[in-house]
Amino acid sequence: MFIDEIKVYARAGHGGRGCVAFRREKYRPKGGPDGGNGGRGGNVILRADHDLNNLIAQYYQPRLIAENGGHGLGKGMDGRAGKDLIVKVPCGTTVWQVGGEERGAEEVCEELPASKGLLGTLSRPVIRYAGSVQALEYDLSADTPSALAGSRKSRGILVTDLLGHGQEFVLCRGGRGGLGNRNFATAVRQTPRFAQPGEPGEEGEFLFELRIMADVGLVGYPNAGKSTLLTAISRARPKIAPYPFTTLHPQIGIVEYPDYRRLVVCDVPGLIAGAHQNVGLGHAFLRHIERCKILVLLLDMAGTDHRAPWDDYHQLLKELELYDPDLMARPRLVVANKLDEPAAEENLKKFKRRIRKTPVLSIAAAFGDGVDLLKQRLREAVEKVEGQD
Repeated sequence: MFIDEIKVYARAGHGGRGCVAFRREKYRPKGGPDGGNGGRGGNVILRADHDLNNLIAQYYQPRLIAENGGHGLGKGMDGRAGKDLIVKVPCGTTVWQVGGEERGAEEVCEELPASKGLLGTLSRPVIRYAGSVQALEYDLSADTPSALAGSRKSRGILVTDLLGHGQEFVLCRGGRGGLGNRNFATAVRQTPRFAQPGEPGEEGEFLFELRIMADVGLVGYPNAGKSTLLTAISRARPKIAPYPFTTLHPQIGIVEYPDYRRLVVCDVPGLIAGAHQNVGLGHAFLRHIERCKILVLLLDMAGTDHRAPWDDYHQLLKELELYDPDLMARPRLVVANKLDEPAAEENLKKFKRRIRKTPVLSIAAAFGDGVDLLKQRLREAVEKVEGQD
């Protein structure tokens, strides 16, 4: 099962309450107050891990709740701090706050209600989704030629984006422990009989969205041969069948070279017209190529599904531009597949006449023809991008 989007509920641990106690020892029958403080609640921490490739763990555990802090005890003993909850997620995970208040780019503080009576006052500002939270909200106009206008705005506020292995982010901070009565003793009030309760931990609902981080993204229409090509250049073994939409979720393959260089290739399920408007789950597929260094436009040069290859080429570019204009500036290779079919040679000549000044690499992935040259071109293109960075 491949899970690349999941909604979770996260709650940090509550702080322990302070203790009301007095020192009672031999020869000191009326000792002073010695109630201990409560321990802080545990944090919910996200940690990026390159050994994971989907959000299956969160699918089976959608409630992320950290440990509460221990209560204070007598004899000045403080409660123990709650254990942090470390949640491992794959690199490339984007976290959105769901159903929260709209926030600007600055931090928004919320005062906890003051405690009543003799329990003291908890007035420390608590920053919901605090720390290094990027409270960014996409506010795109309706005529913006991008899928962000339709999909990302409805997702809420961007909380964080975990890219590198080992990168951590505090999603919810634990509540502070309450103070024991020993902290409220003064010369006038020597026997305070009250203490503070613990603060509640931060909580909220979040949407985890995975965008695969790969070197190469394979883009094309259904039945263009993307899975066959992935099998030819790597050890990945996705399902291959002679009908459209065989691939239902992104597939990852590793291209290995004799000098131990490796490239990560992502096979995106087939796109159709209107993918930028989420037709055929277009957004769920297109988001996985946003982080790819180069794109490979794979064309069925034989016209198996009775479509002209040059029309497919123009339509793919249109869908990419309408989804995210920045993708048009991404380096890309145009690969003509199925050159083993009878009609492919003639269609290739027509394609080159119609699409001028666009280099085309011809292959027959099912038989391995041209695959070695393609692997070399992929490496050169990726190294060129890495050299510019």
